[in-house]
Amino acid sequence: MKIYLLVALGGAVGSLGRFSISQIFQAKTASDFPWATLFINLVGCFLIGLLLGVSERYQLASHHSLRSFFIVGLCGGFTTFSTFSSEALGLFQSSQNLQAILYILASILLGLVLTFLGYSLVNS
Repeated sequence: MKIYLLVALGGAVGSLGRFSISQIFQAKTASDFPWATLFINLVGCFLIGLLLGVSERYQLASHHSLRSFFIVGLCGGFTTFSTFSSEALGLFQSSQNLQAILYILASILLGLVLTFLGYSLVNS
């Protein structure tokens, strides 16, 4: 039961962080491009890489509480694949095909690079 509460608490913290950052981006940009979601997901990719690296380096794999809170809860609540998919579809539907393709490629490729970078900073 404790693990479920830690995941829920981490998810709440992550979701509130995502919502807050989205609100800041909406207030500061007037673009149709989904900058907030791209930023959030890329930061989340770096963070999960960093956390996986720390977990491996300091042998925290057996500490289910820490991994559940930070990796499953916090990162899971912070990042958003469903919003990414919805926004990519919206760009295609509004005939912004190049922006949609760039958004998809940037999200996936930069996400992988940042996950690797975060992991490598701890385990190099």
